[in-house]
Amino acid sequence: MVAHIEATYIRIDAPTFLGELGRCLDEGSLTQVRARVADLQRHLDRVPLTDPPTGSSGPGDGDGPILRRDVLRAELEQILEAQTTARAHYYLTRLQRGVTDVRTTAVNDINLNRWKEYDEILTDSLWMMDRRDRHGSHGAWYWGNFIPQIPHQLMLRYTKAGDWVLDPFSGSGTTLIECRRLGRNGLGVELNPDTAARSAEVVGAEPNPYDVTTQVIVGDSAVLDLDARLEQHGLDRVQMAILHPPYHDIIRFSDAPDDLSNASSVDAFVERFSSVIAHVRGVLEPGRFLAIVIGDKYEAGSWVPLGFYVMQAAMAQGLALKSIVVKNLNGTRAKRDQQALWRYRALVAGFYVFKHEYIFLLQN
Repeated sequence: MVAHIEATYIRIDAPTFLGELGRCLDEGSLTQVRARVADLQRHLDRVPLTDPPTGSSGPGDGDGPILRRDVLRAELEQILEAQTTARAHYYLTRLQRGVTDVRTTAVNDINLNRWKEYDEILTDSLWMMDRRDRHGSHGAWYWGNFIPQIPHQLMLRYTKAGDWVLDPFSGSGTTLIECRRLGRNGLGVELNPDTAARSAEVVGAEPNPYDVTTQVIVGDSAVLDLDARLEQHGLDRVQMAILHPPYHDIIRFSDAPDDLSNASSVDAFVERFSSVIAHVRGVLEPGRFLAIVIGDKYEAGSWVPLGFYVMQAAMAQGLALKSIVVKNLNGTRAKRDQQALWRYRALVAGFYVFKHEYIFLLQN
């Protein structure tokens, strides 16, 4: 995990700041460049703090762009430490570009010209997250829900503000709550009517500062007419799908025969889950991402690689595997306060205790 940094921000006057950078670039002497940068640094240290930006800011946004103070200070220090005028000019030009230009990809709002400001976004394939985010409407009332940090991270990496996210196993509404918090529209499909009703209330209680749409639909994601549901919102495609299905029969969520947790065998589970993937892929915009969050299981004393079975099923449908993330599961409810018992069982039976699950990132 990336260490938490208490970031602070300042709003700069773009014309003044860029003018000073231009004058630094006009200097042919490294000594003079350093002197001008040092003056600029002292001036910026006196600029009062402001609230964090709500999106990618540029020189034309409001009263000026908002920059991370610690990142800006580090970039100025780098210029001061440059050993040649050419290298100092290179760093100055890069800083100038970070203020004047916004460079994003087709799938997110991350300004690559300011990539150092995004240290809260994970890029490693091992996520150590043993504590749930309980801010806002998030709770632990639903057994089997995933931690909010997962959809939060996925949407930051693979969606833009205003995009539509589909969660075919919405459960307690974790993904939809994160949609509200991040300014994404969300559609959740839940098989159990009682769960759907309660999750709709919980999601509705979450503040909606970006005025996005979040809807919980009762239905079976393998057969639900998703095209018709999207058409109600004037859509024909969604920009991301996040699938967190039952891990076969580890938790029985209902008595319904079409509930994946009641599949008669692992093969039957994978086959039915494959039909959900195909159904969802039909409404996923080309080039966009589908994430599967799932763990493995034990059956008859043997490890069943359930995650890799569904990964292979998704790839067999033509989805391209882009990444596999392993997420630590140290704080699961099933093992809470039973660590000694699980350790004993592992020693007796010759297995290792599950403390992870997979996040498979696939591109349509």
